[in-house]
Amino acid sequence: MTSRVPVLLSTSSVFPERTAAAFQLAASLGYDGVEVMVWTDAVSQDVGALRGLAEHYGVPVLSVHAPCLLVTQRVWSPDPWERLRRSAELAATLGAPVVVVHPPFTWQREYARNFADGLATIAAEYPDLRFPVENMYPVRMAGRQFVPYVPGWDPTATGYASYTLDLSHCAASHTDSMAMADRMGANLAHVHLGDGTGEGRDEHLVPGRGNQPCGRLLSSLAGRGFTGSVAVEVTTRGAKSRAVREDDLREALAFAREHLGTPSPVDA
Repeated sequence: MTSRVPVLLSTSSVFPERTAAAFQLAASLGYDGVEVMVWTDAVSQDVGALRGLAEHYGVPVLSVHAPCLLVTQRVWSPDPWERLRRSAELAATLGAPVVVVHPPFTWQREYARNFADGLATIAAEYPDLRFPVENMYPVRMAGRQFVPYVPGWDPTATGYASYTLDLSHCAASHTDSMAMADRMGANLAHVHLGDGTGEGRDEHLVPGRGNQPCGRLLSSLAGRGFTGSVAVEVTTRGAKSRAVREDDLREALAFAREHLGTPSPVDA
């Protein structure tokens, strides 16, 4: 691994293909590693299978996304703390330094009540891992807006030891990614690279196809003292073929490498 910022392929970027396909595509396209989205695919939950894929394809797992989505509320356990601990153990065993975490949902009252303290406790148990909390977005339906997270969709309003900046979520929340990165400051630990138009939903477009300053944000990371990784998290479920999916993921990687390789001042 070189000293450059590693660019990872999120396994969610190959959906509806399975976890194993992400390793194969990451290897063939030249990604530096993989971010494993732990979800209902059994392989994504299996440390032995993931280690085997990483060794077979020669691409390490450098980030684990804890099962925080609506569709993963029963993965491993209905207890969110157990899911987070299992994610930490998975990351530690695979040598991945990052476990991405979402803020609690509004109905997870007990989890939300002790989230900050509980997260700090788990982080202390795994001193080699970071648990960056991801910025989310309000949900808009039928002309109405609600926030399904506690205490809110913007983790910087609460304050955590580290953050994941998701550019697609910035678009969905009508937030400028540069401003969000400024608020995260030195605690910015991980980036989810995608784009969006701000049309009120989470789009995860290939970077450059929306209105977020994806290039400027990536170019600013060196000036921010960023030492984490960038994970391409884009939606390719509409791809009409594997070749089209590969083209999208190749384009996203080229975009990331181009802009990470041309550092600019933070305020550029």
